[in-house]
Order: sequence, then C-alpha cells, then structure tokens
Amino acid sequence: MTAGVGTRRPGADLVRDRTDHLIGGRWVRSAGEPVAVVDPATERVVAHVPAGTAAEATAAVDAAHAAWPAWAATAVAERVGYVRALAAALDAAAEEIGGVVATEVGMPWHLAVPAQVRMPAQVLRTTADLAEGYPWREPTSAGEVLRRPAGVVVAITPWNMPLHQIAAKIGPALVAGCTVVLKPSEVAPLCAYALAELVVAVGLPPGVVNVVSGTGPVVGEALVRDPRTAVVSFTGSVDAGARVAGLAAPGIKRVCLELGGKSANVLLDDAPLDVAVPSAVQQAFFNSGQACNALTRLVVPAALHDEVCERLVAAVGEIRTGDPFDASSDLGPLVSAAQRERVRGHVRRASADGARLLTGGPEAPDGLDVGYYYRPTVFTDVPPDLALAREEVFGPVLAVQVYGSGDAAAVALADSTDYGLAAGVWSADRERARAVGARIRAGQVKVNGVRTRDSLDAPFGGYGRSGLGRELGRYGIDEFVEITSLLG
Repeated sequence: MTAGVGTRRPGADLVRDRTDHLIGGRWVRSAGEPVAVVDPATERVVAHVPAGTAAEATAAVDAAHAAWPAWAATAVAERVGYVRALAAALDAAAEEIGGVVATEVGMPWHLAVPAQVRMPAQVLRTTADLAEGYPWREPTSAGEVLRRPAGVVVAITPWNMPLHQIAAKIGPALVAGCTVVLKPSEVAPLCAYALAELVVAVGLPPGVVNVVSGTGPVVGEALVRDPRTAVVSFTGSVDAGARVAGLAAPGIKRVCLELGGKSANVLLDDAPLDVAVPSAVQQAFFNSGQACNALTRLVVPAALHDEVCERLVAAVGEIRTGDPFDASSDLGPLVSAAQRERVRGHVRRASADGARLLTGGPEAPDGLDVGYYYRPTVFTDVPPDLALAREEVFGPVLAVQVYGSGDAAAVALADSTDYGLAAGVWSADRERARAVGARIRAGQVKVNGVRTRDSLDAPFGGYGRSGLGRELGRYGIDEFVEITSLLG
C-alpha cells in the first residue's frame, strides 16, 4: 500500500501518548517525565511514553512476585492456553501493530507485518507446542528430574525487533510458570504498549505480565538489582549486557544475554552465485542492517571476488529506500539520528583505514533529505584487523573479505572476530556446506540461505561476546526453569 494524503495509516490509533505502566493488571499513572518517540521517516515526535522511576520498577516486581505462586501452580495446559490466546490476538492485530513498528522503527509496513508481528505470534505458538511435550518430569535411574518455574523474570528488550524479542522471552517464561516484568526500549516502546493491551484483553491473571517503560540506567537497573528477580533476559549491546551481568552477579541470578554479532556469510568455491548473492544482500540489509544476526561479512574465495563484487553492486543498486508506508520501499530509515551518525562514523573510518568503497557511502540517498535514511553500502579490501571487520555497525553496511583457497581458510576467516552469533555457508553441495558450517564457532549457522524465521524451534544465541544462553525452541524454555533431582 502507499499512504497518500488523507489516507489512514495502519496503526495510527495505537501511535499515541502513554502515561501509564501495566502493573498488577492495572494501568498505573507514572510519575516519570515524558520521553519522546520519534518517527525516523519524518523526524517528528509522534508520541510520548513515561520514563519510569525506580519505585515504579519495584512496584512491578511487587506485582510479579505476588502473582508468581498461583501462576507457578497453574496447570501447564492452562498456561499454554494463555500463550496461544496471546499469539492469536497478535495475529488478529498484525496489520495495525505492523503500522506501529513502521512508524517507530522505520521498517517498511509490508515487511513489518510478517517479520515484526506475525513471526512473534508464531514464536509464541511454537513455544506453546513445545511446552506440551517438554520434559517437566523426567525419570532417572534413582528417581526423577523435575523442571520447575524459576521465579520472577526481568525481560529487557531492544528497539530493532521489539515484538520478536519480547515473544522470545515472555513466551517460554510464561509456559515455564514464571511471571514477568518487561522493560521495552524507550526508543520504540509503542508496540510493547499494544502488546500490553492484548495481555489484558486475553485475560492473563493480574501481575503475570507487567510492563514498565523507561531507561536502562533507571528502570532496567532497578529491576536487575531487585533481590526478588530470579532470571534476567536481556537483548542489546555488549557493553550494556556486561553492565547487566555485573549488576546481577551479587544476587547470583541467572542471566541470558543476546548481544551483538559480526557474522560471516561464507561462499565456498562452488557457491551458486545466482541465488547466493541476492540472499547475501537480503541477509545483510534486512531492517536496514539493524539486526544482531545480520550477515555483515561476505567471505569469498579470491577466484570469485571480482564477479561477486560486480553482482553485489548490481543487486544493491536495485534496492529501493524510502517511505515505510510505500509498498515499493525495500528499506526504510535507520531508527534515529544518533544511529545514523554511528553508522556514518563506521563508514568514514573504514574509508580512512583503506577499505575500498564499492557502492553507497555516508551521504543521504537522493531525494531523502528528511528522515534518517542511509545508502546501502558495500566495502571490499577489508582485512581481519580493520575495525569494519571486527566491530558491529548495526546499519546497512556489508564488508567483503577474501580468503585464498580451501575450506579451512574460509572457516578461519569466518572465526576471526570476538563474536559468534550467526553465520552462513553456501555451496552447490549441501553436505559440504553443512560440514563447513559445523566447524564455524557460531550459535546458529544457516546453510544455503535458510533464515532464522524458517526454524523457530531451533536455538538462537551466541559464542564469545555474542552472549550467554539460548532463546527459541525447548532451549528457550530451559532458561526459565530450575532443576530438582528427586531421588528415591
């Protein structure tokens, strides 16, 4: 769809000022100052949400802690039923909530509906399916193992894939019998408010899910420090994740960290370039490159380098950047002025360091002077010691890296960063690609273009600086249970 003058945009009714938090099943007025929510396509303030206080964070933990015994005692089938109801409610509101995401994040609406709303709904459904066969009680030689609810969960979620990250945390926490306090990103909080309204609408018991908006240093830290919280599930930057882990350490709390990535997409010497290169572009630039698992390094054999670069420039030239509510747009803007400046800084440094710019650059796309738009950018001549090869950009910037020959050289280059979140491998021989993928130190390796969304029962998480723990699948439920060995 293209939204013209006088045309109502999907989600317009949900893009409004919010003054309350959801605490204990009630909308509670916040004492915090308003925080502006900016539409990155227009640079205009479209709503305000409260910057919650530490006292409000504590009140949310009060509610979650009070609700936990009854929720933990609720039958698994009943807990699963609530999660299914929430998934159905998300699906029913997908077009409207997709409009909210397009407005506050900037992803084109026609892409946001399936990726940012229907996929989170499917995460909830998949979690519910897995909970029905999960080994809550498992026999051993001398008794049985019991998997029991861990307690109150703090979920701190990012702005780039807001509902997906919420679903990946609250779905398994709820089926496990935990209660939740959610702190969404203050950059893109409106879709979390839309979800909070659905939590009330489906009748989840008061206090089982609480939502408090605000900043990390105030609300987030108060939640992590609270002695009654048992599990902290955080998605964000490495620095913020380290801060969360440090705050949780005195309480010996379980911490699940889904952090950054500098993921390699490896083309072996027999890779089918007709499909591999378009896929590489899509997997690098999805959501304007604002994805922790974006495959932002394209690792290619020297013999294929020139052809791959030629194909990349042609493919990137066909990308249409523009209004998130225009159906012809492939990419929208970056989320904020600050994010655009960070990306520009990486691009300028890469050029200064000697990387060769193939296409794109730090200037705004033609005709898009308003909005935080950015040109899709590709560099080559990026050796492993360059900052562009080591540091997460979180924008539409792809680095081409070359290895001489042999699968071992490809694996070594893929593993040449401190991150290990994701990777891709391409070969005309699927078994060869799988064998190479099994050697790469990454939490999720995609063979011949498979995407995370194609396998929502597969674990997601990383090695090294990419984090701790796993989300999705039965492994996501594991994060929210304690294990008792009952002997005799």
